[in-house]
Amino acid sequence: MTLLLLLFILSCLTSLLAALIGFGGGMLLIAILPLFLPAAAIVPVHGLTQLASNSSRALFSLQDVLWSLIPGFLAGSVLGVAAAGWLWTQLPVQLLPLFIGLYILLSLWHTGFQKLLSRYENFIWIGFLQSGLSLFVGATGPLATSLLLKQSADQNKVIVTAALMMSISHLLKVLVFGWIGFAYLDYLWPLAALIVGAVAGSYLGAKIRPPEPKPRYIHWIKLGLSALALQMMIAAVI
Repeated sequence: MTLLLLLFILSCLTSLLAALIGFGGGMLLIAILPLFLPAAAIVPVHGLTQLASNSSRALFSLQDVLWSLIPGFLAGSVLGVAAAGWLWTQLPVQLLPLFIGLYILLSLWHTGFQKLLSRYENFIWIGFLQSGLSLFVGATGPLATSLLLKQSADQNKVIVTAALMMSISHLLKVLVFGWIGFAYLDYLWPLAALIVGAVAGSYLGAKIRPPEPKPRYIHWIKLGLSALALQMMIAAVI
């Protein structure tokens, strides 16, 4: 019971963090789960927990979703997951966080890179990368968030739309792991504690998130994304 209570609290806090600022919760949780789960269970258990966290966050604030961006992201996500098996055999998986972190930093801060991306960058491509790579690195939410920040200065819209996009990614990932034979029922009680905590954190975050975000919040989000990107890059090379 102590373990289950601890998992509930950790899941609630990380989900609350993501509900308040739009990022960081998933990465923090996947960094903690190795303390409680065997390596083979970390990504699928994390995926199902994050599906609960992100889908509940989106459901609590559906009015803030930027719906026009979802079809392209969904199409790209299906293609990305379909290609994930091929990517697994062709790419150096241990270096994927390095590539993701570099992309985030350049897309957020490098003007020349932003101009180059503007010719090709779209949510089909982001869906392909985010959902496909989530099979390998678990938490890839900053990929969509970094582009969403260019679409809207409204923090609520960024947070809720990113949550719906991550729900799509995690749903596809959960289905893939189930298809290849991961036994979710073997982790029924830890999953129950994590999922209930995730939904509780999302609900609390939706209630206390500022209704009228101020522009400076976006700056702090970008700084936080950059810190997470640097952490991923450093972990990939040491």
